[in-house]
Amino acid sequence: MDPRYQPSDLSFEPTFNSKFENDRSEQSSRPNTYMKGNSQYANDEYDMPRDRMGYPIDAKGKFQPYTVDEREVRSTPTETPRDSIDLEKQHQHVVPAIPHDPHMKEPNQPKLPFGQRLHHFTWAWYTLTMSTGGVSTLISIQPHAFPGLISIGAIFYVLNLIFFTTLCTLMILRFAKFPGSMKESLKHEREGLFFPTFWLSVATIITSTQKYVIAMYEANHPMRGWLSTSMSIAFWIYVVCTFSLAIFQYSFLFIGHTYMLTKMMPSWLLPIFPVMLAGTIASVIAADQPSSSRYPILVAGMGCQGLGFTVAVIMYAHYIGRLMQAGLPNREHRPAMFIGVGPPSFTCLAFIGMGNALPDDFDFNTDGLMDAKLLRTMALISALFLWVLAMWFFMIALIATLHSRPKYFHLGWWAMVFPNTGFVIATISIGNSLKDEVILYVGNGLTIGIVIMWVFVLFCNLRAVWAVDIMYPGRDEDVED
Repeated sequence: MDPRYQPSDLSFEPTFNSKFENDRSEQSSRPNTYMKGNSQYANDEYDMPRDRMGYPIDAKGKFQPYTVDEREVRSTPTETPRDSIDLEKQHQHVVPAIPHDPHMKEPNQPKLPFGQRLHHFTWAWYTLTMSTGGVSTLISIQPHAFPGLISIGAIFYVLNLIFFTTLCTLMILRFAKFPGSMKESLKHEREGLFFPTFWLSVATIITSTQKYVIAMYEANHPMRGWLSTSMSIAFWIYVVCTFSLAIFQYSFLFIGHTYMLTKMMPSWLLPIFPVMLAGTIASVIAADQPSSSRYPILVAGMGCQGLGFTVAVIMYAHYIGRLMQAGLPNREHRPAMFIGVGPPSFTCLAFIGMGNALPDDFDFNTDGLMDAKLLRTMALISALFLWVLAMWFFMIALIATLHSRPKYFHLGWWAMVFPNTGFVIATISIGNSLKDEVILYVGNGLTIGIVIMWVFVLFCNLRAVWAVDIMYPGRDEDVED
């Protein structure tokens, strides 16, 4: 009989026991050694409980399987990680001692010169410009325009260019003043996820330029033709760069970092976001392109939109699983939940925009079946399908944020603006396709809400910089959270 399954009340002869002990001691270096404490045959890793007969007791769910992490997890060198689990759900029946809130600013923290604070000027600042550009694009498509509305939108467009230039200048100063900080910022497990916001800002600049610069020229103006060609070139450069970003950044994340699914946040979607917005850019600029370049732009835009939305759907599975298992994120990070509104919203408006960009005489097989009218109808049906999904994510994020409102400003608050601009644009696009005035007026109302939110977050952002709530060690996205 295998000695591991010997009943506890069965004894061997002394000579056999001595021999067995010697054999077992000689094999103690083997990976499976049954020796721990007073339990003669307990496993080193599990210390499994046993019944009176010596058999292991089924302890399903009480012990974690032994796994070997072959990748090195890079810890943040300066700060202690902050908890991102919903403590309200995990400890709703327990009254623990109130710990120090790591998100709260220390009352006696030392003052730093601006040059030192510049070291904590992160990629997440580009959430400001992508949100401002989104608002400028949103204003340009309002269904019930009034005199001066286009001027207000142009102000947002120019302001976004100023913000973008300022942010780029400060980022260059950071990298020049602190050598090696650019490489570290791109490799950082949290700040690196915000590098795609730079490309999202570029996408909003391209779409806003189409709305506020090219649209100002007459159709037969020579400058308009030159600018349209420039938009086509910018589109293809953007597609190549963002597709490469989606490949290499995710490859680096798979190899260089380990992320816990119980801490999954929608920010994991950011590396795929820029290439997805290639479809949005195509829906805006394609109608102004000649036929020779219009169709390739639409085909590439549809492919990139499909890539982005498909990866987003895969990520949604982890996101919903995290919410079911670990609960809502920490209250300080709940505004970032609005990122989930973006993929279905931008896909919705891209479908309608690219369908409308097709010429009226378009016929794919020249047989009268796959013509422009049919494709526009299919685009509208798909858009309605996705629009309700975006609304669901919007309401989930809204309820979560209102349930426990954040107290301390983070640049992730800008997620309450940019993804929601896509949702409002999608709403207006559906209203235009259905010729429904109620939906269009709802779009007007939502636009007012977006502009108010933009003003509020901008005020909180500037106040946080002045009060040293951000751009300070341990207060920004360059610390693990």
